[in-house]
Amino acid sequence: MAIPNPFTYFRHTENTRNCWGYRFELTEKHLTPEQCGPLKQSYDVLGERVLNRLNEISPPPRKDLPRHNSQFTVPEKPPQDPEKADEKSVKPPSRDLYAILRDNREGDVLLREFWDEVNTVPDWVDWAQIERGQDVFYRYGGACLTGLAYQSLLGGMGAARVVETLARTGGFSTKVARSRMFETTQHILQCTKSLESIQPGGDGWASTLRVRLLHVAVRQRILALAKTKPEYYDTEAWGIPINDLDSVATIATFSSTLIWMSLPRQGIFLRQQEILDYIALWRYIGHLIGCPTDGFFDTPAHAKRTMEALLLYEIQPTPTSRILANNIIKSLEGQPPGFASADFLTASARWLNGNALCDELGLSRPSLYYWALMAGQCLFFCFFCYTYRSFPSLDRKKVAMLKKVFYDIIVHSKYGLKGEESNFDFKYVPEYSTITEMGECEEEKADYSYVERRNLRTFCVAVGCVGLGTWIGFRVVWAVGRAAWSAIQ
Repeated sequence: MAIPNPFTYFRHTENTRNCWGYRFELTEKHLTPEQCGPLKQSYDVLGERVLNRLNEISPPPRKDLPRHNSQFTVPEKPPQDPEKADEKSVKPPSRDLYAILRDNREGDVLLREFWDEVNTVPDWVDWAQIERGQDVFYRYGGACLTGLAYQSLLGGMGAARVVETLARTGGFSTKVARSRMFETTQHILQCTKSLESIQPGGDGWASTLRVRLLHVAVRQRILALAKTKPEYYDTEAWGIPINDLDSVATIATFSSTLIWMSLPRQGIFLRQQEILDYIALWRYIGHLIGCPTDGFFDTPAHAKRTMEALLLYEIQPTPTSRILANNIIKSLEGQPPGFASADFLTASARWLNGNALCDELGLSRPSLYYWALMAGQCLFFCFFCYTYRSFPSLDRKKVAMLKKVFYDIIVHSKYGLKGEESNFDFKYVPEYSTITEMGECEEEKADYSYVERRNLRTFCVAVGCVGLGTWIGFRVVWAVGRAAWSAIQ
């Protein structure tokens, strides 16, 4: 947890709010519930129209195809004789909405309008600042990934409205949750791997448009099902699926929450320029994905107030929240690359989100041993992050190295995406019968963890150093005291 300011921590006013372990002063500049209401019913209308047009140009696969596989299979060739009847079928390339948009934009007014909009760089974008914002992510890489996994994602399952949409896609069952997290991480890595990647035409830029169109597809599917069966999804209580407020909350969890909650709770505090740069990066990503950004992310102050208001109004865990949060723990337990135990994963979640929220999410309470491991991990991150950022040449080498290492682990490794970059196609298709339930990880679990051993060594070294420093200090004080006493005598 972040060390509180002793001069302000015990000061309370009528506007002081303690929300899930985070304390702030509510002001008239914060969003109000009345202001949030309309955002739950508004959404990316242009994206909706564009997807409809793309579906006309290239119809999607039939809805009766397998729910979790948009890559339908067909025989490679009709069998010529019975001996070839069991030939393996092959999968054609998945439907890439971005490619369809790119290839058909010149001959369609609507697609051209959308293409021009996303290619037009807003006046407030400073590419040098965007590039610095990308480096911030890798400068604190391990701590950032930890915060995104266990606070932004797992802690975000406390958002009651959002989990109702996630539960209906089936994408957070124990069978697919880890793969889905890798896909989300791939998008983040593509957006941060280079300046060219996030600029128009780059890999991160294209992936962001794919994610935008995927959000539209999920929204349309859920609303279509709710139209014929209203009890399937309550738009009045939960708002339109993936609405503007949901989009704002998503960008906030990847930026504001990381800056003012996840990293400080791991002992890492960004410099003011780093905060400005990182918020600017995610403001631009939000712009591309069709998220309202003016008044929400145009300054760090706005971004911080947005996070605080959403934390206050939107985090209300439900039974569905508990299912999805526990499924995330179970899908990661004993799995590469960390091979962490369930107790350590739970300790990570509790360290970053606090006991109050994790109790509501139904997470178990690990022993003090796992809290010590988490403390060791924070010390490890602090030592290396602060050391490397103090030397510009080392900082540049670390950033370049982690860009490659992270992408290799998440995308190219055999336990990541196996070298197949996601096109963010519509493979988690909502159905009336699709409501995510509590499950168990069916994959083999490792009985050791390099990460836990590393954290234990770090913790022991830190305790040893503190003990040695205390002993040396005591001996120095004792020697000075004896010398002073001798002088008096």
